[in-house]
Amino acid sequence: MRNWKPLYHFLLLFGFLLLYILKSFISKPPSVYLVDFSCFKPPSYCRTPFSTFLEHTSMLEAFDSESVAFMGKILSSSGQSEETYLPPALHYIPPKAHLEQSIKEVHMVLFPVMEDLLFKTKLSPCDIDFLIVNCSGFVPTPSLSSIIINKFFMRSDIKSYNLSGMGCSASALSIDLARNLLNIHKNSNAIVLSTEILSTGWYSGHEKPKLLLNCLFRMGSAAILLTNKKEAKRSSKYKLLCTLRSQRAFDDQAYHSAILEEDSNGNRGVTLKRDLLQVAGETLRLHISILGSQVLPFMEKIWLGVSILRKKFVDKSVEIYVPNFKTVVQHFCLPTSGRPVIKEIAKGLKLSERDMEPAIMTLHRFGNQSSSSLWYELAYMEAKERVKKGDKVWQLGMGSGPKCISVVWECVRPIIGEYKIGPWADCVHQYPVQS
Repeated sequence: MRNWKPLYHFLLLFGFLLLYILKSFISKPPSVYLVDFSCFKPPSYCRTPFSTFLEHTSMLEAFDSESVAFMGKILSSSGQSEETYLPPALHYIPPKAHLEQSIKEVHMVLFPVMEDLLFKTKLSPCDIDFLIVNCSGFVPTPSLSSIIINKFFMRSDIKSYNLSGMGCSASALSIDLARNLLNIHKNSNAIVLSTEILSTGWYSGHEKPKLLLNCLFRMGSAAILLTNKKEAKRSSKYKLLCTLRSQRAFDDQAYHSAILEEDSNGNRGVTLKRDLLQVAGETLRLHISILGSQVLPFMEKIWLGVSILRKKFVDKSVEIYVPNFKTVVQHFCLPTSGRPVIKEIAKGLKLSERDMEPAIMTLHRFGNQSSSSLWYELAYMEAKERVKKGDKVWQLGMGSGPKCISVVWECVRPIIGEYKIGPWADCVHQYPVQS
């Protein structure tokens, strides 16, 4: 009997190991797929050339000549072209920045993009299990999701969510929320709608930091269909590999750096803006380190780990090693918060001009569309037929808090012919341009 004890123990250990592996396999959440997405192309009558914008603002009593001149300088250095769009409410003199016009803008930017997505995917509104709508600054009652549910006669048991106050990170954050829901609820569909309603965000006054909002943000919206249904693998464009969320709202310095107020010298936003950029940079560096531990190859992880330990225990002044994400990611969708911001992020990630191109060209053609910009960037790459089967795409959202959200996709089928449809259909042949 003694001779059987080692074998008995081995079989017992092997059995426990086998059960652990089977449990891990069985409990593994279902794969989440991006079936397709749609981006809103504003009508031509909403186009706002710089000369038109400055002429209208100069006619408003709320702005003095210094304010108009300041906005002119911002526009000329913003990286935007003359082709960006503002909603109809802001074309009036004076602008009609009130609830009724904002609701009209909601209808204008969300209904068409939702209809286009349903048409492309041949999906019935009754097949949608989860609806997530994100808009930072406009939070009406009934909610934006209720407006969509009413318009498209969706099911009474649909689960709907509204995200506000998340800034330019909201769309990526919505994808993370949808992934969590789809990990729990099998055989389900989720739609994410991302936009920013500009009619309520118009600023009439002389404070320069607030005048920036009038100049930089432009119309845009996107609709994205996600599913965990196995049969969707054949028709979907992308498979969701991972998401990651990081934020610093727990840090008083980080939290208050996002609040614009007057300093002791009477300058508004100058000092605090510098603090905000510094804190955002620190948040991004921490975020990149954590993401790298999930997606990078072994040797890149080793270099990253060594640099973190060195900074913590040897020399706190040294910079943490920036991994080479291009070893695993082929395409990048960066925040379109401005040309300097795009270039600074690209520099930190060791990206090339071609890697920055989707963000720079989206800013040039459509302006900063807040959270939906990430999808115009992906649409640009698809229109250029750069995304190949097996390629990985990294969408990076940065927003108020400050916070960072990353979404990494893998292309699961050839994507061709997108240059004929979508927001870039009439102009992609003109890009890239020197901006």
